[in-house]
Amino acid sequence: MLHLRLIVPSDRTEDVVGVIEKTVGTTHLVVVPGACRDPAGDLVLCDVAREAGDGLIAELRDLGLDRSGSIAVEEIGLSLSTRAEQAEKDAPGEGADAVLWEQLQEATHEESTLSVTYVAFLTLATMIAACGVVLDNAILVVGAMAVGPEFGPLAGICTALVRGRPRLAVRSLTALVVGFAAAMALTVLFSLLMDAAGLFTDGMLHGKRPNTGFVYAPDWFSFVVGLLAGAAGTLSLTSAKSGALVGVAISVTTVPAAANAAVALAYGDLGQTRGSAEQLLLNLLAIVLAGTLTLLAQKSFWAWQRRRTQRA
Repeated sequence: MLHLRLIVPSDRTEDVVGVIEKTVGTTHLVVVPGACRDPAGDLVLCDVAREAGDGLIAELRDLGLDRSGSIAVEEIGLSLSTRAEQAEKDAPGEGADAVLWEQLQEATHEESTLSVTYVAFLTLATMIAACGVVLDNAILVVGAMAVGPEFGPLAGICTALVRGRPRLAVRSLTALVVGFAAAMALTVLFSLLMDAAGLFTDGMLHGKRPNTGFVYAPDWFSFVVGLLAGAAGTLSLTSAKSGALVGVAISVTTVPAAANAAVALAYGDLGQTRGSAEQLLLNLLAIVLAGTLTLLAQKSFWAWQRRRTQRA
């Protein structure tokens, strides 16, 4: 269930209440006249089943409530109410499958912002992965997976393509390109320092690496894995029940390739650098393609679900 807290201009309260009352899956409607001071107006509270939330929020925005008042949405962790249970039964579809497009757009907007923290996390992830590929250590690669934040901008690009938000697309693409460029450049310097300290050697990079050799040898499996990762990561963002680690694990197909390219460049191995760069670009393309198709499929499904409910 979702909890909506609305600040409504007094002359629009009846319209807002009417929209809430006609939406299947709403309950616990509360109206407190004159309770709001900034902006002035009435306070309207209600609970709505997650699967009906996106449609209700869209109608409230059509009334201009996001401009004249306020729409705040919170996830309800626990609701002990027979009315809430009935509202969830009445709403079409399953809450775990529902997509809150405004929430998704807001989340990807925040995650795709180019900031010092974002670049720092991506750089640290790339450096950890650099240690992993040189040592051929899968544990370190997994550690880099847990740190890499790059799925945020990738999801932002997918969301922008589906929702037609060019500014979000530019912001996400900038964060992705600048972030990886900075992380790889700093990892080149890191690799040179590690070499000077005797911790990295040319022989380690060019030795047998059964656990990490795939990061500079792109093939069709790389593209397939990228597609699967993109779909899984997108579902982790849109689903109410998927674990956050699903999205984080997407970095296994990107950060190690970027790290290997940086280390190889530090040693002047242009062959591995080129192969790793191709692997990185191939995975990024596959993730964006799969993420976009996943969002389009979800959008089509819920549009069909809404039309079916209206006919019923």
